[in-house]
Order: sequence, then structure tokens, then C-alpha cells
Amino acid sequence: MPANKSGPAPKKKKGRRGRLVLITVVLVLVAGIGCGAFWGVGTVRASFPETTGSLKLPGLSGPVDVSRDGNGIPQIYADTDEDLFRAQGFVQAQDRFWEMDVRRHMTAGRLSEMFGKSQVKTDTFLRTLGWHHVAQKEYDTKLSPSTKKYLQAYSDGVNAYLKDHEGSALSLEYAALDFENDYKPEKWTPVDSVAWLKAMAWDLRGNMQEEIDRSLMTSRFTPAQIAELYPQYPYKRNKPIVEGGAVDPATKQFRPKGTAANAPAGTGGAASGLQSQLSSLSKTLDEVPALLGPNGSGIGSNSWVVSGDHTTTGKPLLANDPHLAPQMPSLWYQMGLHCRTTGPKCNYDVSGFTFSGMPGVVIGHNQDISWGMTNLGADVSDLYLEKINADGYLYDGKQRAFTTRKETIKIAGGESRDITVRATNNGPIVSDRDDELSKVGKDAPVGNAAPDRGDGYAVSLRWTALTPGNSMDAVFELGRAKDWSSFRKAAEHFEVPSQNLIYADTKGHIGYQAPGRIPVRAKGVDGTLPAPGWDPKYQWTGYIPQKALPYEYNPARGFIVTANQAVVDEAKYPYLLTKDWGYGSRSQRINDLIESKIKDGGKVSTDDMQTFQKDNSSEIARLLTPYLTKIDIKDKYVRDAQQLLEGWDFTQEPDSAAAAYFNAVWRNTLKLAFGNKMPKELRVEGQCLNVPPANETGPADDLQKLVRECGERAGDSAQPDGGDRWYEVVRNILDDPDNAWWKTEARPGQPGDKNRDQLLAHAMQDARYELTSKLGKNIDNWSWGRLHQLFLKNQTLGTDGPGPLQGLFNRGPWNLGGGEAAVDASGWNAAGGYKVTWVPSMRMVVNLADLDKSRWINLTGASGHAYHTNYYDQTDKWAKGELLPWAFSEKAVKKAAKETLTLSP
Repeated sequence: MPANKSGPAPKKKKGRRGRLVLITVVLVLVAGIGCGAFWGVGTVRASFPETTGSLKLPGLSGPVDVSRDGNGIPQIYADTDEDLFRAQGFVQAQDRFWEMDVRRHMTAGRLSEMFGKSQVKTDTFLRTLGWHHVAQKEYDTKLSPSTKKYLQAYSDGVNAYLKDHEGSALSLEYAALDFENDYKPEKWTPVDSVAWLKAMAWDLRGNMQEEIDRSLMTSRFTPAQIAELYPQYPYKRNKPIVEGGAVDPATKQFRPKGTAANAPAGTGGAASGLQSQLSSLSKTLDEVPALLGPNGSGIGSNSWVVSGDHTTTGKPLLANDPHLAPQMPSLWYQMGLHCRTTGPKCNYDVSGFTFSGMPGVVIGHNQDISWGMTNLGADVSDLYLEKINADGYLYDGKQRAFTTRKETIKIAGGESRDITVRATNNGPIVSDRDDELSKVGKDAPVGNAAPDRGDGYAVSLRWTALTPGNSMDAVFELGRAKDWSSFRKAAEHFEVPSQNLIYADTKGHIGYQAPGRIPVRAKGVDGTLPAPGWDPKYQWTGYIPQKALPYEYNPARGFIVTANQAVVDEAKYPYLLTKDWGYGSRSQRINDLIESKIKDGGKVSTDDMQTFQKDNSSEIARLLTPYLTKIDIKDKYVRDAQQLLEGWDFTQEPDSAAAAYFNAVWRNTLKLAFGNKMPKELRVEGQCLNVPPANETGPADDLQKLVRECGERAGDSAQPDGGDRWYEVVRNILDDPDNAWWKTEARPGQPGDKNRDQLLAHAMQDARYELTSKLGKNIDNWSWGRLHQLFLKNQTLGTDGPGPLQGLFNRGPWNLGGGEAAVDASGWNAAGGYKVTWVPSMRMVVNLADLDKSRWINLTGASGHAYHTNYYDQTDKWAKGELLPWAFSEKAVKKAAKETLTLSP
């Protein structure tokens, strides 16, 4: 979500920033001024929801009970499906309406209506993508009647709450933003809920950033060097999710025990060299609110399931922890939706993690099955170069007319702006949304068959989420699935975003299904680079048939692990899923942990599953440390730090000095070997270096002069990010001490490094001085947690409002262990620094033998209201790796209940 960067309003209105300062000063002062205490406390508490007694909720067919435990987690009991979802909308609005309101403005490209002209650029890009338009088409033409009925009931519940609440009674943020009551939330609609799936899909869209980055790298690196920075997936070392199987050539159906099929061939799309337009597109992507987290190596999740043959309970255990951006409040909202009696009128008895603003349960369990999700990472988007003029675009040798639509962007405190969205047969022209992108493709070497470049080429986006689908149907279908068959049927509708779905049921079965709408590209095209839009052979030829997508059911090994690794060995699968998998560091560690526990007949317990989630072992430390400790360091100051690594067990506990030093060495190793050689478009914004001019050849000292270039990429998406792709890059050159990547340019007062050991010694020295500046001279006072901190920030007023106002909404820091590509994935970007940029946003362990013995935890709390008891009451436990009891049965829920509210017709 955006920061509030609103500029001054017209003269007849006070500037919003002035109002923010005013309300902040008032709220701060009232703490010490008795006469104002009532007003200040009243404002803070005005939005706290009623959670006991009885309230009227129009439209209900009968009474609904809402029980909350000590953590404020609601469990809803009703007699019809519509009553359940109407109450869900009402309760989520009670706790999280500000979050819901901002989110729907983002998905609709209407942030400027709340935050002013600072969000116009973001809105124009989001309007160009047209999420809300696609959501409307889904609602109108694709979704089932029952889904539409549930969405409407949910909206009615939200609107019933809005009818009786406004301003500070909705949330403290409205008191700050809307001091003069010039903004009022409009009614919630079903399409507002559907559009949230587009935002989710955007943040999980696959390899678009890699496609851009590879293209931008061509100004500095050769094709061979770029290939070295994107190595092949290590199938022999890191197991894919599905370890066997193939697609039957006759039936086109995947069979887990089938024999190997022919792998797809692919050589890429158009050659790169698109620095101007792709750099600008990359900057625009950075500015689009990333609700789930920075797109790249950090977006992921862990999930695994162990069959009852290997558990202490005799039934499956299932774990899941999605890795997303930390925010206040957490993206997730825990909730139970229970029919008092399940039957034709009331189908649900489900509990788990929901999204505020969307009905149903996204991840969790019902009375029969449990399911979890991780990002599959399928390549579902392609950038196309388009040869355009004022009237249209070129395709297959003919000029075609654009598809166009007009959009009006309303701006708080300013005049509305009109834009025209243009689209080709591939999709919207995203290059229209940036000044630099109006003249593009000046250097793109796309072959002799390319049309005259003139002023350049435009860039369009083809993306599966821009085609209406049925993913909202799948959310409800998963919630009422009773067995493997109905689970797989629901998975067929989970088209966008493409997720790895794991499964377990109370009868003892486990399974995995790869769902999603995944494009099939023409032979020889692999989607790794922008493609020529004018050439029909680069068009998608269809989608992978659902029956051909990989799955497993009760595999002989007795467990299934998904953690963003390759789904299936590409040599054994005839369709291209992606060329940009996660590299399997986390998944293989989880595999190893499970295998070590069950060997010789051992059993996995619920406690073991929880312990696995907190495993913070560093694979790159295990690989690199032996080389570091063998280097002869003469400088005692650096040698003292080097000794921290001797005998270290490679775990990354918050109090570990060795983990702090190693991660600093890793960061500096990447910077020296790769980061300083990257084009400016991939380096951290503001990092300035004297480098040879782009596209020059030969060593720097043969060039007449160096040029000064400053980085342009946001710190949480810059390269090298230090994820497990970089583990593979370094692994591949580690035993080649004279590899060119180990060599660095000489700089004033500093000779260049000539080989691996010189560069590693250089990195150890730089790390020693860096940590001295951050943590002090005395290495005994160093700790990874002091360096690696989590701050929870309100994604609007808590990010860029006045300092005192941020303090009202933000919380932290917490000193964390874990790290990038560890199972306990408190991720950080090595190019940008050590701050925590993604986290296990929730954790759950489901016990299919006794659902009441399942466990869960959220990153923050149930409430979105600052200073409410449940605002961040789960965070301390989350940071320690603890889980809360997860009551499911009516008896267990009643026992845990602290408050009960009855909603009456």
C-alpha cells in the first residue's frame, strides 16, 4: 500500500499533512493534559468494535453468534451460508475496514482519491492493467451463482457496518486523514472482493522482474555471463516437488508413475538491449504497491505434509508458512466459519486464514481436509515489443487498430485527470505510463525481420490474470471440499495466481496438486526475454491442460514438500512451467529434516513440525565458511572477526555474532564480485560508482575515462539480492579461484582483486569495518538480531507521515534470527541491507488426528486498530517461534471464548 504523500490542497482547504501534524500533536499532548484526555482517548477508542451483547444485522435469516478468544480471533456460527458470509463481512469491517478500504482503492487504481496527487502515477499504471475491469467481467460472466450470492452477502455485511460508523468510529486513520470530513468511504461491492485476487496475482506473477533484469544486464554483460548469473536448477541436489511421473502422450494426462516425456525446447524471445524502456518500467513496478512483498526471491512460502505412517498421531500433519511482506496489521486475518448444522442450506465448517475484504477461508482446514499454499512461480506473463504509430500496431505484416478505453482519475485536493488506455492483441501498452517509455527500443537487436524501429518500440504486457477466470469459485469450493476428488476439482478453478496446493485429510491421505492457467508458448520460445509482438510465432498457443498439470497422491516416501522449488524435472515434463524457479535451498533443507527424523522408523510430532518451521541453518554459510576460515588474514582487527566463524554451526540465532559477521561477509562478497559490476538500473538507488561506459568492451584502464553512474533500483529489489540463485552462482565458481567474476577493478587507493581468495579477504575486511560502524568495535557485542531487525509499519500513514504520527501506528523493532533462503525465512536483500523485508507472515500446523490440537499464529493480531489489545498481541510469540492453540470444534471454541456477540435479524 502507498505512503501518504499528499501535497497541499487548494487554498480553501488545509493541507492534509497539516491536518496529520495537528491530530498527532493533539493525541500526543492529551496524554499529559487532563482537560483533553477524554477527547484523545475517545478518538483512539472510538473504532474499537463491540464484541459482547447483541447487535442488529439486517438481512440475516436467523441469529448469528460471534465468539472471540483471548486473542480476539472470531469464530462465527450461523444456520445458512449467506448468514455466515454476511456476518464475516460485518466482523472483518469491525476489525480491519481501513485496510480493506485502502486495498480496494489500490486494486481499482483510485489511491489518488484518498492520498492525493502523489498516487497519480501509480493509479495510471494500475488503470492501465485494469484489474477492476477484469474483476467486473469475472463477476458478470464467469463466477457461479452461489459464489455471487456469497459475495453479495459479504458486501451487505460490510455495508451494514458502514451505515452506522464513519470517521474515527471506523478507525484512527480516518480521524487523521479526514479531520475535515472531506472523504467518506463508499459502499462495498462484490467486485471489490474479487479484485483483491488480482493484487495477489500481481505480487505472485512469476518471472517478469527476471525478464526485465536479464534484458537490462545486456549493457554490461555478455549472453554467456548472463547465463552464469541464471544457472540451471540443480535437480540432482535439490529435489523437485513431484519426483517422478510424466504426461501420457495419448491422453495428455499427468500420471505420477508415468515414464519420462520429452522436455520442451526454448531459446528465449527477442534479444535484449531495451535499457531505456525497461529501466523505466522497472521503476514503475517498484512504485506499484506490493501488498505481498518485493517481487523476487523473497516471495515464496514453505508447506509440507507428512503421512500418518510417519507421525506420532497416526494421521497426517500439515504445515504452512507463507513468506510475505511484513506490515501492520498482518495481511492475514484468522477466523472460523461454522454452520451449526451442515447441510444443503449451510455447507461450511471451516477455519483458517482469510483476507480482510474477501469472503471465505484461503488457507486452513474444514472438518474433513486441510490445505496449504506456496507460490508455484509459473511464468504467466510476457513482455512484448510492439511497433506502433498513432493509429495502431503492426501484427503479422498488417496494421491493426488499438483497443482503447478512457479512464478518469479523481484526485483529492486537485483536478481530475483523463487517460487513454491502449492495448494490442497481447495486452495493455504499459510503456504509455512513463515519459521515457514513450520512445522505446532504440537499441533492441531483434533481428533482420524486425520492422523499422523509428522512434522505438512500445512495450505491452500479456498476463493470465487479465483474462477473466474462476479463482473466486475455488476459494469457496476448497472450503467445502470433503476428499481428494473434490479438492482437485476445486483446484481446477484456482487459475490465478498459480499456487502449489498441498492436501491432507482425516482419513489419512496426503496429496499435491499444481493448478493454474499456465500458457503454452511456441516451440523455441521460453519467456525469459521480451518477445517481438509483431511476429505470430511468439504468440501463446494455448494453456497447459488442467489434467496435464503435475500432482501426487500418497507418494511412497510418505511426505510432500513445497517451498517454491521446481515442481517437476523439466527433462521429464513436456510443458514449460518456467525457467525461473526458486533454487530449492529451503525445500531441500525441509526434505532433509523430515528424512532425518523418520529414518530407522522415527516419527514426526506436532512439536517437530513447529521446530522445523524455525530452522535457521544457512546453506550458503555451510558452503562458503570453510573457504573463509582458510584464508590467511594478517590484520588482527579482521582476524578477530574471522575467528567468529571457526566452529560456528551455521545457525542464525538472534544473539549470534558469527551469523552477523558471516552475513556481512556474504553481502560484501556479492557486492564486490557482482554488485559493483551491475548496470545502474539494478544497483541500489544512490549507490554511485565510476565505471566504464555502458556497452564498452575491454578493461577499464584501456578506456579513455570512466563515467559516474548511480544506482536506480529500490533497496528491497536490487541485485544481487543474495537469494538461493546466488548460492548457485557462487557454488559454480567457488572451485575456480581465477574465474573472471572474482576479479575487481582497481579504485583510488585500492588495488583490484585478482582471484577468489583476494576478493574473499577483501569482503572480510569490508564486513569487519561495516559491522564496526553498525554494531561497535567490540565483536563480543555483535549479534545478528541487532543487525537484522523487523519493523511493523502501517502501510499508509505509518510509512511516510510525520514521525509522531508513524509512532501511533507502527511497532518494533524485533531482533530476529533466520535469514534469506532459510526455512525460517526472515528475508533480507543483500544489495539493500540487513533489514527484514519478508517474513513467515503466519504459521500453522494442522493435526488431522485431532483438529483441536492444531496450532496457528499470525504476525500481528486480529485487530487493525492501533492501541487495541489485539493489535499486535501475537507478534512476540511469533518472533520466538511459538504457536497458539487452534480451537475448531464447538466444544473447544466455547472453552476458549472470552467474548460472544449475537447478531440478530
